[in-house]
Amino acid sequence: MSDDDLAGDAGAATPRPAGFAATVLTLYPEMFPGPLGTSLSGRALGDGRWSLETVQIRDFGLGRHRAVDDTPAGGGAGMVMRPDVVAAAIDAAAPGDDPRPKLFMSPRGRPLSQARVRELAAGPGAVILCGRFEGVDERVIEARGLEEVSIGDYILSGGELGAMVLLDAVVRLLPGVMGNAQSGVSESFEGGLLEHPQYTRPPVFEGRAIPEVLTSGDHGAIARWRRARAERLTAERRPDLLAPGGKQ
Repeated sequence: MSDDDLAGDAGAATPRPAGFAATVLTLYPEMFPGPLGTSLSGRALGDGRWSLETVQIRDFGLGRHRAVDDTPAGGGAGMVMRPDVVAAAIDAAAPGDDPRPKLFMSPRGRPLSQARVRELAAGPGAVILCGRFEGVDERVIEARGLEEVSIGDYILSGGELGAMVLLDAVVRLLPGVMGNAQSGVSESFEGGLLEHPQYTRPPVFEGRAIPEVLTSGDHGAIARWRRARAERLTAERRPDLLAPGGKQ
């Protein structure tokens, strides 16, 4: 095989199981499941409520050394992941009839929102590309219709941690994952507001008492207090959420 030949039979995808199925394309599959194998997501994974497959992008690399990157066109520092290599990995993991959205974790992507998390949790799963180096050739992003997703305005070494964040947010919303389905209803972003403060025993901690309304037994007053505190916190810390068209 010449250095310009793609690995033709590498990484053949296994049949996708029913339910929410996540496929992560990465140069570091050993990072998974990582934290996704513990707590709620780990139990749900063990119970078969969702599945996780990793695809080693280097299996589709070029030549003896399975090269996956090359120098940037126009010059510049670093390396860029080749479109032919990335496309071959995507096509093997998600053939043309695969209905799952194809996501690319990228700092220039649209910020991940709770609304998008809910949409993903209601779907069949996701194919997630984790980039490395200086990024991925723009042509494969366009050609494979990748949705660029960001988890914040900062730079990580690669997309793997972002993929874990996204999957953790999605998996906890899958049916049966949270012991109490109501647990997520009043959390931050679910109603377009940050979550109200939470309290538990002891009644007094270092001179600070639980707000009296929360021990009153008046559920209407409690609901109003929580709403008012949520609105105040949101106005102080995330006024962008209160603006017209604010994130949810």
